[in-house]
Amino acid sequence: MMEHNLQHFLQYLVSERGLARHSVEAYRADLEDFIDYLRTRGISSFTEVDRAMLVDYLGDCRDAGMETATVARRLVSIKLLFRFLTDEKLLERDESRVMDSPKLWRILPDFLSAEEVAALIGVFSDRSGDALELRNRAIMELLYSSGLRVSEIASLPLSAVDFDTEIVRVTGKGSKTRVVPVGKIALQLLRRYLESARPELAEKNPRAAELFLSRNGRRLDRERIWGIVKEAALLAGISKNVHPHTLRHSFASHLLENGADLRVIQEMLGHADISTTEIYTHIDKSRLAAIHRKFHPRS
Repeated sequence: MMEHNLQHFLQYLVSERGLARHSVEAYRADLEDFIDYLRTRGISSFTEVDRAMLVDYLGDCRDAGMETATVARRLVSIKLLFRFLTDEKLLERDESRVMDSPKLWRILPDFLSAEEVAALIGVFSDRSGDALELRNRAIMELLYSSGLRVSEIASLPLSAVDFDTEIVRVTGKGSKTRVVPVGKIALQLLRRYLESARPELAEKNPRAAELFLSRNGRRLDRERIWGIVKEAALLAGISKNVHPHTLRHSFASHLLENGADLRVIQEMLGHADISTTEIYTHIDKSRLAAIHRKFHPRS
């Protein structure tokens, strides 16, 4: 069970957080050592772990001669894993939550300029008549237009998009539903996909409930969507480490740069805490200074 949870977590780091292979392997090594420690104490599930066990494990690491920085990294790895398992409802309570460690979940991909986004999306044609090309372009447009997580895109039902009100209803983390506006370009692509591409993809599975389907009529998983984005970045000649979260990050960054309120962005991204949204700020110092000069009465 613990090994299965670990594989699920590592897959998440790759497909949604976009971490490089060496970073994922570092997490794997740390957490496999932690699992071995638990096994020697008769623990077979992370649900059996309490705070005292965590303290004992970190104490053993220190007693074994590990550097303080290495022990701290082990704790970071455990906290990331436990937070993920809690978010996925695989743990009822995160026993590591109150333990001190460096700020977490600040691992962000590069964000793209508006020109890079246009190049990325533009590698897939919306006029070729190819169902997969149109599907891929619609996915890319929706990722950037709405800032949805890749897992949310993968699970979107047909009923999620409301063309009249120009919104998409999303069920995100914690089974919470939110409403996110969708741009006109993305809506146009989605309409064309639904009219001319999805019926072809659904021929082998007419009862499919999901919006985006594979060539066999099955639901697209997040790994395949990750692959679509990576393929687009390669074709567009973008050297940055691009994956679905890059488009989510770019969505938030571009909104903020153009004057959107951080609280509004928080709502659209589905963040429970405004501090999580703050990591999407990429306003340079010169722009901050210009805003201060423009709006502060004593500037």
